[in-house]
Amino acid sequence: MKAVWRRHPVLLSAFALALAVTLFFALRLAVQAAYWAGHRDEAVQPWMTPGYVAHSWQVPPDELFARMGIAPGAGRPRSLLEIAAAEGIPVAELVARAEAAVAAIRAESAGTAP
Repeated sequence: MKAVWRRHPVLLSAFALALAVTLFFALRLAVQAAYWAGHRDEAVQPWMTPGYVAHSWQVPPDELFARMGIAPGAGRPRSLLEIAAAEGIPVAELVARAEAAVAAIRAESAGTAP
């Protein structure tokens, strides 16, 4: 290995960097896959963002926003609790809207009426 390092230090450094980046993204993919495998179809909670709900229930986020009657916010994602406070509605109503929207989207994608 010393001989390779002496003859090709730049090439070996580039290879080590490429290997490190590949391992980083492979580990990140594995962690996300393991997380979402255990968090499918979670009950909608006030701490969740609409994007999290859409990902958990495997529905398009834009359609979920539209059916819930809220606009996607710019900047940091807001939780259902924050959205309800900003809109001046009870959080339970917004959670119910999210659940109804998910049910309707899934029913339509399955070809049945909600």
